Amino acid sequence: MFSSFRGLPPTVWTVFAGTVVNRLGYMVTPFLVFFLAARDVTGPETTYVLGALGAGNLLGPAVGGVLADRVGRRPTMLLGLVGSAAAQGALFVAPGVWTMAAAALLISAMGALVGPAAYALMADAVDAERRQRAYALFGWGVNIGTAVAGVLGGFLAARGYWLLFAVDAGTMLIYAVVVATRLREPRRAKATAGGEKDGIGYGVVFRDRLALALLPLFGIQLFVYSLTEVALPLAVHDSGLSPAVYGTMAAVNAVLVVALQPLVTAWLARLPQLRVQCAGSVLIAAGVAMTGLADGVVGFTVSVVVWSLGEVCVAGIAASVVANLAPPHARGRYQGAFSWTWGMARFAALTLGVTLYTSAGPSTLWWAALASGLTAATATLALTRRVSARTAHALAA
Repeated sequence: MFSSFRGLPPTVWTVFAGTVVNRLGYMVTPFLVFFLAARDVTGPETTYVLGALGAGNLLGPAVGGVLADRVGRRPTMLLGLVGSAAAQGALFVAPGVWTMAAAALLISAMGALVGPAAYALMADAVDAERRQRAYALFGWGVNIGTAVAGVLGGFLAARGYWLLFAVDAGTMLIYAVVVATRLREPRRAKATAGGEKDGIGYGVVFRDRLALALLPLFGIQLFVYSLTEVALPLAVHDSGLSPAVYGTMAAVNAVLVVALQPLVTAWLARLPQLRVQCAGSVLIAAGVAMTGLADGVVGFTVSVVVWSLGEVCVAGIAASVVANLAPPHARGRYQGAFSWTWGMARFAALTLGVTLYTSAGPSTLWWAALASGLTAATATLALTRRVSARTAHALAA
């Protein structure tokens, strides 16, 4: 099963192992609404807390990318893990809605520091040719941990929400120990003469026209994928089916991704990255749109299978392309920009996606998802030659 990931350096496997442990404790966020209800937080007040959680996912990656380049990969990961663990405790003991919102903001912001630093660390450790496999392994670890956490979280929540917070904080601290003891800070790449004008912010990314063209297209594709977390539950509910059906759909997705990821990654690694990315994005868009045709368990299952296959195809490609575009001294900021794009896509799915579904109607959302996904994939494909030319320099480096 691990043959497709053979040859990756110890740094990547350490990040993979730490990620699995960390995601095993990813329980507070999925069950946050239930925890807030148990604390007698009203519906409108819940919106404030969830909004703060979403805002943290926009703030954290931007800060994390800068810190990863300026302070270091390991210190940024440690700050994020320890800070998020502390914020878990703060949320559990928070006495009111606004303190809960502040703690939720810290949980997501501090947790989001880790991603750009981890991606940059792996880019430092792996040559351009193997980065897709490294990032696919990272994503595989996220899915393994999340799948187990979903089942374990329901079991623990029934015995006390404090267990969710304790396990979540505990796994973050375990990952922090792994980072502190098993990972080494890479030698910091120096900026070239032109790169000395980059400053400490994201000017280096904003001046990269190819990155500025590509990131929004990735964002649209990620927005369509994020609808699987937001609009799918609404569609299941409106079809008169029980929440258990949505749980089954989540399990189908998890099983497919965990089982197929290593095999598909090995098979697709020989093909051009962006073409595979576009094909997978089309599958995701088609699968999401098929949700609008489903009116029973079988229909929803078929749609989930289609977009899950697309998810398996695109695993690790976008992050790898971004890493290959980045100058070595700015990898953290490029990954920070990509992670921010991911956070923005999820935020848009929670706001724009739900608004389209509830106000314009479900069919409008499904058609919009299909059209957006196909358009973004086509536009991305048009950039293949320019990306290949830049990637050739990375492969030669």
